[in-house]
Amino acid sequence: MNESWLVLETSGRGARVGLARGGAIVGAAELDSSRRHARDMISTIDALLKAEALGPRDLTGVMASRGPGSYTGLRVGLMTAKALAYATGCELRAVDTLAAIAHQSPAEATHVWVIADALQAQVYAQRYTKRHDGWFPENSLQILTTGEFVAGLVAGEMVNGPGVSAYDGQIPAANTRAPEADREPRVESVLAVGLKLPALTQGELFALEPLYLRGSSAEEKAKEPRG
Repeated sequence: MNESWLVLETSGRGARVGLARGGAIVGAAELDSSRRHARDMISTIDALLKAEALGPRDLTGVMASRGPGSYTGLRVGLMTAKALAYATGCELRAVDTLAAIAHQSPAEATHVWVIADALQAQVYAQRYTKRHDGWFPENSLQILTTGEFVAGLVAGEMVNGPGVSAYDGQIPAANTRAPEADREPRVESVLAVGLKLPALTQGELFALEPLYLRGSSAEEKAKEPRG
């Protein structure tokens, strides 16, 4: 079946948009942080669809990364995905960003920690293991201080994700780093993981929010005691 999927990855400073047909990305575009707005994303989506002679109602569905990552970027991506699903009735599949990154890990890896910068000297962290049919989480997503994360590492374990670049100096030399090119999620990986997921129900679609574990930086600041 020649299914058509729109793939949105907005967890980083920029955004990546892809169009897949027959299980492969046939068109993709990147938007830098200055163009990571709903109007720019919609115009990019429109251009990708037109290049394949498709319209929004020709889509089988939308796959969107749900975090963790940039709260603003994730909200824009998920709002765009939800709007398309509501307007066209197509499927929506929400992909954990760290799962997509785990999928990119080198072929020789069998276990990998994926980390992303949670700011304030903290990381989002989740450990994945490889089976014959893909990568699967061994634990729930956590927010750890960098000290807690490093203390829990076993020598030889691979570490992947954008948090590697942010905290490389604190990760022991005994732990392998994934190649830098594999640390940011790609639309191909979001697609690969998303193809194995079920579509969200109407209730799940309505309730979908970024996977963040805490409020945005503005919300967190508002909670701080005022002197």
